[in-house]
Amino acid sequence: MTIFDIMGPVMVGPSSSHTAGAARIGLITRRLLGTQPVSAELLLHGSFAATGAGHGTDRALAAGLLGMEPDDPRLPRSFELAREAGMSLTIGKTVLKGAHPNSVLLRVTAPGGRVLEVTASSLGGGRVKVCSIDGLEASFSGELPTLIIRNQDKPGMVAEVAGVLSRHSVNIAAMQLYRDMRGGLAVMVLESDQSIPAQAVDELRAYPGVERLVYLDLEGGE
Repeated sequence: MTIFDIMGPVMVGPSSSHTAGAARIGLITRRLLGTQPVSAELLLHGSFAATGAGHGTDRALAAGLLGMEPDDPRLPRSFELAREAGMSLTIGKTVLKGAHPNSVLLRVTAPGGRVLEVTASSLGGGRVKVCSIDGLEASFSGELPTLIIRNQDKPGMVAEVAGVLSRHSVNIAAMQLYRDMRGGLAVMVLESDQSIPAQAVDELRAYPGVERLVYLDLEGGE
Protein backbone atom coordinates (compact mmCIF):
# COMPACT_ATOMS: atom_id res chain seq x y z
CA MET A 1 0.00 0.00 0.00
CA THR A 2 1.24 3.50 -0.83
CA ILE A 3 0.38 6.95 0.54
CA PHE A 4 -1.59 7.47 -2.72
CA ASP A 5 -3.85 4.54 -1.79
CA ILE A 6 -4.53 6.07 1.63
CA MET A 7 -5.02 9.71 0.69
CA GLY A 8 -6.34 9.34 -2.85
CA PRO A 9 -5.48 11.41 -5.92
CA VAL A 10 -5.07 15.17 -6.23
CA MET A 11 -8.43 16.11 -7.70
CA VAL A 12 -11.46 18.33 -7.90
CA GLY A 13 -13.98 16.48 -5.70
CA PRO A 14 -16.14 15.32 -4.23
CA SER A 15 -15.37 11.64 -4.96
CA SER A 16 -12.21 9.85 -6.05
CA SER A 17 -14.25 7.08 -7.66
CA HIS A 18 -17.18 9.05 -9.09
CA THR A 19 -15.30 12.24 -10.01
CA ALA A 20 -11.53 11.71 -10.36
CA GLY A 21 -11.95 8.22 -11.81
CA ALA A 22 -14.59 9.45 -14.25
CA ALA A 23 -12.32 12.27 -15.43
CA ARG A 24 -9.53 9.74 -16.05
CA ILE A 25 -11.92 7.53 -18.04
CA GLY A 26 -12.89 10.50 -20.20
CA LEU A 27 -9.25 11.47 -20.74
CA ILE A 28 -8.23 7.91 -21.66
CA THR A 29 -11.13 7.72 -24.13
CA ARG A 30 -10.03 10.99 -25.75
CA ARG A 31 -6.49 9.62 -26.10
CA LEU A 32 -7.76 6.36 -27.59
CA LEU A 33 -9.76 8.35 -30.13
CA GLY A 34 -6.68 10.45 -30.85
CA THR A 35 -8.50 13.78 -30.81
CA GLN A 36 -11.25 15.73 -29.08
CA PRO A 37 -14.64 14.26 -29.98
CA VAL A 38 -17.24 16.32 -31.80
CA SER A 39 -19.95 14.35 -30.00
CA ALA A 40 -20.13 11.95 -27.08
CA GLU A 41 -22.81 9.69 -25.65
CA LEU A 42 -22.24 8.85 -21.98
CA LEU A 43 -24.27 5.90 -20.67
CA LEU A 44 -23.89 5.46 -16.91
CA HIS A 45 -24.26 2.10 -15.15
CA GLY A 46 -24.94 1.11 -11.55
CA SER A 47 -23.75 3.57 -8.90
CA PHE A 48 -22.57 5.95 -11.63
CA ALA A 49 -26.17 6.09 -12.86
CA ALA A 50 -27.72 6.31 -9.37
CA THR A 51 -25.51 8.95 -7.77
CA GLY A 52 -23.42 10.29 -10.64
CA ALA A 53 -25.25 13.59 -11.00
CA GLY A 54 -24.63 14.49 -7.35
CA HIS A 55 -20.97 13.53 -7.57
CA GLY A 56 -20.39 15.30 -10.88
CA THR A 57 -19.62 12.06 -12.72
CA ASP A 58 -21.15 13.32 -15.96
CA ARG A 59 -19.23 16.60 -15.76
CA ALA A 60 -16.02 14.75 -14.94
CA LEU A 61 -16.40 12.45 -17.96
CA ALA A 62 -16.98 15.48 -20.18
CA ALA A 63 -13.97 17.23 -18.67
CA GLY A 64 -11.74 14.27 -19.47
CA LEU A 65 -13.00 14.24 -23.06
CA LEU A 66 -11.98 17.91 -23.25
CA GLY A 67 -8.46 16.95 -22.17
CA MET A 68 -8.66 17.92 -18.48
CA GLU A 69 -6.89 16.06 -15.70
CA PRO A 70 -8.84 15.21 -12.49
CA ASP A 71 -7.33 18.20 -10.66
CA ASP A 72 -8.29 20.77 -13.32
CA PRO A 73 -10.26 23.60 -11.60
CA ARG A 74 -12.38 24.02 -14.74
CA LEU A 75 -13.95 20.58 -14.27
CA PRO A 76 -17.25 21.83 -12.77
CA ARG A 77 -17.72 24.02 -15.88
CA SER A 78 -17.15 21.20 -18.36
CA PHE A 79 -20.66 21.26 -19.86
CA GLU A 80 -20.32 24.96 -20.65
CA LEU A 81 -16.80 24.47 -22.01
CA ALA A 82 -17.96 21.53 -24.14
CA ARG A 83 -20.61 23.74 -25.77
CA GLU A 84 -17.99 26.41 -26.43
CA ALA A 85 -15.70 23.78 -27.97
CA GLY A 86 -18.46 22.45 -30.23
CA MET A 87 -18.63 19.05 -28.50
CA SER A 88 -22.23 17.83 -28.15
CA LEU A 89 -23.09 15.61 -25.18
CA THR A 90 -25.84 13.04 -24.65
CA ILE A 91 -26.11 11.57 -21.15
CA GLY A 92 -28.19 8.55 -20.22
CA LYS A 93 -28.25 5.30 -18.28
CA THR A 94 -27.64 1.69 -19.22
CA VAL A 95 -27.20 -1.75 -17.65
CA LEU A 96 -23.88 -3.46 -18.35
CA LYS A 97 -24.02 -7.16 -17.58
CA GLY A 98 -21.46 -8.21 -14.99
CA ALA A 99 -19.88 -4.75 -14.83
CA HIS A 100 -18.42 -3.00 -11.79
CA PRO A 101 -21.00 -0.65 -10.18
CA ASN A 102 -18.97 2.42 -11.18
CA SER A 103 -19.00 1.85 -14.93
CA VAL A 104 -19.80 3.79 -18.08
CA LEU A 105 -20.14 3.14 -21.78
CA LEU A 106 -18.89 6.00 -23.95
CA ARG A 107 -19.58 6.39 -27.68
CA VAL A 108 -17.44 9.18 -29.07
CA THR A 109 -17.19 10.51 -32.61
CA ALA A 110 -14.08 12.09 -34.14
CA PRO A 111 -14.28 15.09 -36.50
CA GLY A 112 -13.93 12.80 -39.51
CA GLY A 113 -16.86 10.63 -38.41
CA ARG A 114 -14.93 7.72 -36.89
CA VAL A 115 -16.79 6.27 -33.89
CA LEU A 116 -15.14 4.65 -30.88
CA GLU A 117 -16.97 2.77 -28.13
CA VAL A 118 -15.28 2.34 -24.76
CA THR A 119 -16.55 0.61 -21.60
CA ALA A 120 -14.60 1.42 -18.44
CA SER A 121 -14.89 1.21 -14.66
CA SER A 122 -13.68 3.38 -11.79
CA LEU A 123 -12.17 1.16 -9.10
CA GLY A 124 -11.64 3.72 -6.32
CA GLY A 125 -8.84 6.08 -5.40
CA GLY A 126 -8.83 7.45 -8.94
CA ARG A 127 -7.83 4.08 -10.42
CA VAL A 128 -9.68 2.92 -13.53
CA LYS A 129 -9.90 -0.09 -15.82
CA VAL A 130 -10.80 -0.09 -19.49
CA CYS A 131 -12.97 -3.18 -19.98
CA SER A 132 -13.74 -3.20 -23.70
CA ILE A 133 -13.15 -1.26 -26.91
CA ASP A 134 -15.66 -1.45 -29.75
CA GLY A 135 -17.21 -4.46 -28.02
CA LEU A 136 -13.91 -6.34 -27.82
CA GLU A 137 -12.74 -7.50 -24.41
CA ALA A 138 -9.79 -5.65 -22.93
CA SER A 139 -8.42 -5.02 -19.46
CA PHE A 140 -5.89 -2.29 -18.82
CA SER A 141 -5.37 0.67 -16.51
CA GLY A 142 -4.43 3.39 -18.96
CA GLU A 143 -1.32 4.14 -16.92
CA LEU A 144 1.07 2.87 -19.62
CA PRO A 145 1.18 3.30 -23.41
CA THR A 146 -1.11 0.54 -24.67
CA LEU A 147 -1.78 -1.18 -28.00
CA ILE A 148 -5.09 -2.94 -28.59
CA ILE A 149 -4.86 -5.10 -31.71
CA ARG A 150 -7.70 -7.08 -33.25
CA ASN A 151 -6.21 -9.73 -35.51
CA GLN A 152 -6.85 -13.02 -37.24
CA ASP A 153 -6.13 -15.93 -34.92
CA LYS A 154 -3.31 -17.65 -36.76
CA PRO A 155 0.17 -18.93 -35.83
CA GLY A 156 2.94 -16.39 -35.57
CA MET A 157 0.87 -13.23 -35.01
CA VAL A 158 2.04 -12.68 -31.44
CA ALA A 159 5.66 -13.25 -32.43
CA GLU A 160 5.38 -10.85 -35.38
CA VAL A 161 3.89 -8.08 -33.25
CA ALA A 162 6.54 -8.58 -30.56
CA GLY A 163 9.21 -8.53 -33.27
CA VAL A 164 8.05 -5.18 -34.65
CA LEU A 165 8.12 -3.65 -31.18
CA SER A 166 11.55 -5.14 -30.47
CA ARG A 167 12.99 -3.65 -33.67
CA HIS A 168 11.80 -0.26 -32.49
CA SER A 169 13.32 -0.79 -29.00
CA VAL A 170 9.93 -0.97 -27.29
CA ASN A 171 9.84 -3.15 -24.17
CA ILE A 172 6.55 -4.96 -23.47
CA ALA A 173 5.52 -4.54 -19.83
CA ALA A 174 2.40 -6.75 -20.00
CA MET A 175 0.45 -8.69 -22.61
CA GLN A 176 -3.06 -10.16 -22.59
CA LEU A 177 -4.57 -12.39 -25.27
CA TYR A 178 -8.24 -13.03 -26.01
CA ARG A 179 -10.04 -14.84 -28.83
CA ASP A 180 -13.62 -15.72 -29.73
CA MET A 181 -12.76 -19.14 -31.18
CA ARG A 182 -9.81 -21.04 -32.60
CA GLY A 183 -8.98 -19.68 -36.03
CA GLY A 184 -11.42 -16.78 -35.62
CA LEU A 185 -10.60 -13.31 -34.34
CA ALA A 186 -8.26 -12.55 -31.47
CA VAL A 187 -7.35 -9.48 -29.45
CA MET A 188 -3.92 -8.55 -28.10
CA VAL A 189 -3.58 -5.94 -25.37
CA LEU A 190 0.05 -4.87 -24.95
CA GLU A 191 1.28 -2.34 -22.39
CA SER A 192 4.77 -0.92 -22.92
CA ASP A 193 7.41 0.78 -20.79
CA GLN A 194 7.78 3.68 -23.23
CA SER A 195 5.87 5.49 -25.94
CA ILE A 196 5.56 3.51 -29.15
CA PRO A 197 6.96 5.30 -32.23
CA ALA A 198 4.43 6.26 -34.89
CA GLN A 199 6.40 4.23 -37.44
CA ALA A 200 5.92 1.06 -35.38
CA VAL A 201 2.20 1.76 -34.93
CA ASP A 202 1.78 2.30 -38.69
CA GLU A 203 3.76 -0.86 -39.46
CA LEU A 204 1.56 -2.93 -37.18
CA ARG A 205 -1.64 -1.35 -38.48
CA ALA A 206 -0.69 -2.36 -42.05
CA TYR A 207 0.48 -5.87 -41.13
CA PRO A 208 -1.40 -8.73 -42.84
CA GLY A 209 -3.91 -10.26 -40.46
CA VAL A 210 -4.38 -7.11 -38.35
CA GLU A 211 -8.03 -6.10 -38.59
CA ARG A 212 -7.95 -3.05 -36.31
CA LEU A 213 -5.46 -1.28 -34.06
CA VAL A 214 -6.06 1.32 -31.36
CA TYR A 215 -3.15 2.99 -29.59
CA LEU A 216 -3.34 4.72 -26.22
CA ASP A 217 -0.67 7.42 -26.41
CA LEU A 218 -0.17 9.02 -23.00
CA GLU A 219 1.28 12.11 -24.65
CA GLY A 220 -2.10 12.81 -26.22
CA GLY A 221 -1.89 11.22 -29.65
CA GLU A 222 -3.22 14.34 -31.36
